[in-house]
Amino acid sequence: MSDWEHVLDDLVRVRGQALVRHAYLLTGDVAAAEDLVQDAIVATFARRSRLRDVAAVEGYVRRAILTTYIDGYRRLRRWRDVRHLLVREGSDSSPEGAVSDRADVVAALGTLAPRVRACVVLRFYEDMTVSDIAEQLGLSDGAVKRYLSDAMKALEQPLSLRRGPVEIDRVLGRTT
Repeated sequence: MSDWEHVLDDLVRVRGQALVRHAYLLTGDVAAAEDLVQDAIVATFARRSRLRDVAAVEGYVRRAILTTYIDGYRRLRRWRDVRHLLVREGSDSSPEGAVSDRADVVAALGTLAPRVRACVVLRFYEDMTVSDIAEQLGLSDGAVKRYLSDAMKALEQPLSLRRGPVEIDRVLGRTT
């Protein structure tokens, strides 16, 4: 066994339950806490060249637990903000409804500023990452995130209040 494998074994055997208790205080759920600890350990040991002793590694893992939890909470909060835009089961799937939805999205996109519209199309239709969009448009990642946030707020009302929620990908004809 290599040094990092001994450190990993010692960490899980000796401090594993303490790490799960720490994560449980964040999540309030044992299964979620165990998953969070596992994700944090994987993230920490992906950079195993710096890992030598259990005490130092535990600090890294605790920080990774906190960071992973906060990132997951942000994703969940963002999902709650936009999930109403998705089509629910039983929604209108007729060709007429799809054409109407597509026309609504095209009209709503037409109200956006050119860069904002470009960001939305690249993100939701071309499935590009924020950094890819930033590189493509010569913007910073922060600017792209801001444009996408502004666009989602601007598109929310015209797309969700006419006939109910609309899924942008489906309306734009994306099949993945």
